[in-house]
Order: sequence, then structure tokens, then C-alpha cells
Amino acid sequence: MALIELKEDTPACDHVEKGESLEPVASNFGHTGTGKKVSPAEIKLVRRLDWTILPVLWVMYWFNYLDRNAITVARLDGMDEELNMTSTEYQTCVSILFVGYILGQIPSRALYILAMFYDRQEIATRISILFSANICGTAFAGLIAIGVFQMEQLAGLSGWRWLFIIQGVITFVISIASIFILPNEPLNTRCLSEDDQRLAHARVARDTVELEDNTSTWAGLLQATRDPRLWVLVCCQHCHMAASNFKNFFPTIVETLGFDRNVTLALTCPPYLISGVISVTCAASSGCFNERVWHITIAKAIAVFGFVLACSTLNTGARYFAMCAFATGVYACNSVILGWVSSTCGQTREKKAVSLASVDTIATIGPIYTP
Repeated sequence: MALIELKEDTPACDHVEKGESLEPVASNFGHTGTGKKVSPAEIKLVRRLDWTILPVLWVMYWFNYLDRNAITVARLDGMDEELNMTSTEYQTCVSILFVGYILGQIPSRALYILAMFYDRQEIATRISILFSANICGTAFAGLIAIGVFQMEQLAGLSGWRWLFIIQGVITFVISIASIFILPNEPLNTRCLSEDDQRLAHARVARDTVELEDNTSTWAGLLQATRDPRLWVLVCCQHCHMAASNFKNFFPTIVETLGFDRNVTLALTCPPYLISGVISVTCAASSGCFNERVWHITIAKAIAVFGFVLACSTLNTGARYFAMCAFATGVYACNSVILGWVSSTCGQTREKKAVSLASVDTIATIGPIYTP
């Protein structure tokens, strides 16, 4: 087993493998977070994290959004007519979900787990990969619904009812299993050796700007609320989430193109797949160049162009292109904003948790009032 050695004048967060020179694992880490990994041990650790923790979170998030989008595609299978539901009642059903989300956002979840294991150069790309599950879940919701809707009147139930039952049961089972799989923090992660646990903990501590000793939960809450940078990022994410609420009506929007139910469900898929690719690319570019402002600005400009085009033409091809454009622009910068929160407001573990949860919680208010 590799041994950990520390020079007297070497910070405790620097990890040294036996047989290696007593140099820091990475150098030139500062407020920009542009240090380059040079240690094989650290590179190997990041690869291991990518193949253990990230896939579990991805699957959970995928089923979360697959299940959540059931109501949007169920509307195309006659749910409104069968339940005698008005348009206003449907909008209320969509909005009420986010009330529960707000109540359960603190303490934060997957984002905080990622922030505990990845540094600021890595975090945006990993959040983007995680959020690609959101996009893929939304994209494939329509394709899966095509097959499930063929179960119409099986056991006397409508196809859209079977969709809720199947996806709900699978999501519930996965959520229970995650309790025993996901770690709390690097130092007690069972899939890592003791040396890797210490390295995982040390490299995130080394990367944190203005690192402070861990405090109590209430102290972390006060630190977060007193940081003006947090509220700027809260505003950014809130506006972003308000813009992304089109997804709850996207199948209905695509239906206005005039195609039948199955074609409409299939057409909901490509815009999200394109968005997923662009989102990961945008996050990787942001991490590579250590730049966020222009990545967010350009993405939102594309979204605005798409929304304006969709409202200003009746041409079928142009409208579908506009749908691809605004979906891509909206989703492209989501992980960039959240990665910015993690690297800017992570002086203590408690502050990082509260900051991520606060940004996500207040952002979730957007989908409540936008319908």
C-alpha cells in the first residue's frame, strides 16, 4: 500500500506517493484554479471517480427526469380528456411538483457530492455529464412512451396510467438502493482505498479559494447568506430555470406542428439530444479556458434567438429548428452556473452545501410561476 509522507513545511493537503519526489500533486492552484494535474495517482483517482460515483448519480438523475416527464407525454395520450382536466388544472399539476422540490432541496444532494470530489477545473464538466441525464431522460421520455402506450387497456388501464406505474416503481427502487451506494464524503468512501480517500479529500481542500476550517451548519448558513456573490449566482440560476420550464409543455408545443401522436413523441427527442452534446461541450470548454461569463452569455443569446424565431414564423421546418435552438441555448450553460457556485462559495464544507442548495432551491421557484 502506498504511504503518505509530509515534509514539515509541506501543507497537509499535498499527497506524496512512496518513491515519488516530495513535490505537490499539482501546482499553481490559485483563484483561477488553472493548476495542471501531474501526479499519476491523482489522474488515476479522477478516472476511478468518473467510473464509480458519477454513473450512479447519472442513472438516478435519468430516472428522476424520465419519471417527471411522464405527465408531459401522458397529455398526448388523452390524460386531459379522461380526467376532465382543464388547461389551468394541468398547469397547476406541473407547478405543484416544484413546491415539494423546494421543501426538500436543503440539504443539497448530487451537486454537493460532486463538489466534494472534483476540483473547479473538473466540476463543470462533471455537472454537465450529470445534467445530460436530465436532458436524456427528457429526450427518451417520448420514445419510451410510444412503446408503453401500446399497453392501452391492459388490465383495464390506459396507456398513460401504465407509464406512471412502470416509471414510478423503477424510480422508487433505485432511490432506496442509492442509500446504500452513495458516499457521504471522501474520507468514508468505500470504493476508494485509504490513500485515495486522503488524496480525494486533500486535492479538493487544496483547490478551494480562501479555504477555512469546517464550521457548524448554522455558521455555514450565515457565511453563505452574507456572501454577495451567492445572490448574483442565485439570480442567474433562477432566470435560467424559469427559461427552461418550456420542457413541461414541449410535447404539446411539438404537437402544434401537426403530426400524429407517435411522430410527435419521436420529434421531442432530437432537440434534447443536441442539447446534451452542446451542454457537455460548453462545460468542457468553460473548464479548459477557465471562463464562464461568455459561455453563459452566448448560450442565452442562442436561446433568445430560438424563442423569437418560434414566435415569428408558421413554417414547420423553421419552427422545429427554433425548438432545437432554444432548447440548446437554455441547457448549454446550466452546469457552468452551478460549477461557478461550487468554486466561488466553497470556503467551508457547510457553506458549499448551503450555497449549492440555496441556488437550486430559489431557482426552482421559477417553474412554479412560469406556467
